[in-house]
Amino acid sequence: MSLTTLTYIAADLIALAVLVGALYAPRHARKDLMAAYIGVNVGVLAVTLLLSTSDNVGAGLGLGLFGVLSIIRLRSTELAQHEVAYFFATLALGLLGGIQTAPIGMVAALMGTVVAALWIGDHPALMRRNRHQVIVLDHAITNETALIAHLERTLGGQVRSVEVQRLDLVDDTTTVDVRFRVP
Repeated sequence: MSLTTLTYIAADLIALAVLVGALYAPRHARKDLMAAYIGVNVGVLAVTLLLSTSDNVGAGLGLGLFGVLSIIRLRSTELAQHEVAYFFATLALGLLGGIQTAPIGMVAALMGTVVAALWIGDHPALMRRNRHQVIVLDHAITNETALIAHLERTLGGQVRSVEVQRLDLVDDTTTVDVRFRVP
């Protein structure tokens, strides 16, 4: 393994450490997903490094690999959108670290861009007053205006959107998915 290859691997592992260790862990603290992010990144890095050493493997196969990896749905638990974003970021970092066709400075800058994008996009201060909740109300409310007014009184905030998931007139309950903003 050449010094150049080791430099690319080091750049990937540094970016991964910042992404998962410094951004994801303090904000979300899911140990199971930390292991998944690290495993996905190192796995993609290893496969990409191997593919980049072969003259017989074209870019189409590499893009095909990325396409297959991008459609994998992890069915063991439901993932939030920010968790999916971290998965794609770890995939991108692994690919960037494994393909050695660009100068290391450019690759490091692209890795930094990926990490910075999630640092900004998942920052706790961004839209910090916005909330999302699925609520079961103890009575059926069929009028949307009355439903929104009830939710605003109950939640103490301004309702941005509401989606009735279930309206049960027999048991007199309403299940709603509501997005709201607290004062």
